Amino acid sequence: MISYDEMANAIRALSMDAVEKAQSGHPGMPMGMADIATVLWKDFLKHNPNDPSWLNRDRFVLSNGHGSMLQYALLHLTGYDLTIDDLKAFRQLHSKTPGHPEHGITPGVETTTGPLGQGLANAVGMALAEKSLASIYNRPGFNLIDHHTYVFLGDGCLMEGISHEASSLAGAFGLGKLIAFWDDNGISIDGPVRDWFRDDTPRRFEAYHWHVIPDVDGHNPEAIRRAIREAQAEKDKPTLICCRTTIGFGAPRLANTAKAHGAPLGAEEIALVREKLRWSYAPFIIPEELYQAWDARPQGNHLQKEWQGLWSLYEKEFTAEAKELTQRYHRTPNTNWSEQSDAYIHACQENANKVATRKASLNALNAYAPLWPSLIGGSADLTESNLTWWQGSTSLTAEKPTGNYIHFGVREFAMSAIANGVALHGGFIPYVGTFLTFLDYARNAVRLSALMRQQVIYVYTHDSLGLGEDGPTHQPVEHATMLRITPHMSTWRPADEVETAVAWKMALQRKDGSTSLLLSRQALPTLERKPETLANIERGAYVVFDSSAFPSVILIATGSEVILAVNAAKTLQQQGVSVRVVSMPSADYFETQSAEYKESVLPRKVLRRLAIEAGASAFWYRYVGLKGRVLGLDEFGVSAPAADAFKYFGFTTDNIIAQINLLLSEEL
Repeated sequence: MISYDEMANAIRALSMDAVEKAQSGHPGMPMGMADIATVLWKDFLKHNPNDPSWLNRDRFVLSNGHGSMLQYALLHLTGYDLTIDDLKAFRQLHSKTPGHPEHGITPGVETTTGPLGQGLANAVGMALAEKSLASIYNRPGFNLIDHHTYVFLGDGCLMEGISHEASSLAGAFGLGKLIAFWDDNGISIDGPVRDWFRDDTPRRFEAYHWHVIPDVDGHNPEAIRRAIREAQAEKDKPTLICCRTTIGFGAPRLANTAKAHGAPLGAEEIALVREKLRWSYAPFIIPEELYQAWDARPQGNHLQKEWQGLWSLYEKEFTAEAKELTQRYHRTPNTNWSEQSDAYIHACQENANKVATRKASLNALNAYAPLWPSLIGGSADLTESNLTWWQGSTSLTAEKPTGNYIHFGVREFAMSAIANGVALHGGFIPYVGTFLTFLDYARNAVRLSALMRQQVIYVYTHDSLGLGEDGPTHQPVEHATMLRITPHMSTWRPADEVETAVAWKMALQRKDGSTSLLLSRQALPTLERKPETLANIERGAYVVFDSSAFPSVILIATGSEVILAVNAAKTLQQQGVSVRVVSMPSADYFETQSAEYKESVLPRKVLRRLAIEAGASAFWYRYVGLKGRVLGLDEFGVSAPAADAFKYFGFTTDNIIAQINLLLSEEL
């Protein structure tokens, strides 16, 4: 009979051996949390290694992602497609076992973690998604959506401010199926944490309206088991299980020290660990009887087969609901999307409204959202400013989890990381809003959206000096460039209602990455366009005004500055100067176009170019070249009415004309 100690020691051995072979990594946490992981994965976790994407699986999140070998060992031992050779390739180029868990790289890894605290916030999003979907689609006798979200976290996760934001929301939403395990080992990279981490963590989480189970011996399987049962019995609150553990458990000289945290133990210490734990096997050798004890595939197949039978009955009895739920998970619209979205875009052009693009965004939501059952939105306490509440919105609360709108409060970082968790769970396309300048608060979560290629839509309003009197603290400068140079992030800064409608269309269709919409506070007129021009907007850049087939100067502009460029071009046309205006709402989409199309928009022979955007100028030199100019903003803004702020920094028709005349006067 294989004991739980032996099963946990298999995790410890694989972890210390992989780190030693790589000469890099973090053995301390996997060795310390091995007993907790063994009880959870052996006795409670509902999953199927043969199908890591099974809809009703429990979600497991390793928020303290530096301990990735814990998760890799668990996945390997329980039967996922992760071989012993994959473990031997830990932290090596193109391996399935990277230094921190990466979603989409390793089967069974639910989210990319490593930046501490974000895994906890992702888990909150997953648990929120589960609760919402269950409340919408479950029926008596049909608990179709019924699973837990488990998250491991450490002292570092709890020190990060995002842990406060996310945990506070989890308590407010009453996420009873969220269970967190705190690895209370008292050690971080710098040593014992008592000098810089004296929080009363149990009382802190009780104040968040969590159920707290304190003082659990993290090396006692029965104590861990009792705690998990108690946590599962609590239906109305998330649970924090406080587990007292020893970092580097089993290492005679390095356990309970910072030296066990983030470096190989060394051959001599590993030999002592083997002796102390009575682990007589060579590195990376697991006896067959231990593999059999760990194998979760038979039980996983059984659980999934049972669920599949329930699903088949559900499809027959609740056909419409089953169809809609399938659409949600496939993130598809419930109608002829292409025709309806194109009709709306044409209507925007015909109506020629003068509105702020944040208002245009709301108009697009009112047109599009009814067609997408998976769409769920929210704002960081700026709903009335972001205009993210469409006419079909209903508030999601603990008492009404069927709602489709999340009031995140002033929590930009948690909002973005929770949106990642909602997207990762499946069944939703999340969109979230705040002011563009407050992207700074959320930056790392937004980066992970892009890194994981999740379909999260960011609605960033108040995109420039147009914010006006609130001044430089609220006026973004570098933010558009930051988003544009982020891999897998699509960024749109639309110039009017039509471009905004196209931007939303592309964001909803895009399944392999995130989208940021940069929207104005001030009203902008609808640009004049020929019918054939409308189709080119989704290419990312297009000719919006042309006074000649062979222009002397090309103006490239985005957002609120496009109309300034058009007005300047019209004035110069009257003076006999041929000017082309290119609106470039999305540089990343433009870069995916054919060379022929790019040349038709920005012909190489036209060297006199001026880019115009009320933001950092550096990005635009890739399009204007060494002979061109950029009218940008390379300093912080000012507190003044929007028109005065634009005029002060030279974003006027007259200054654009002056800049063009300077270009024309320069020798090529």
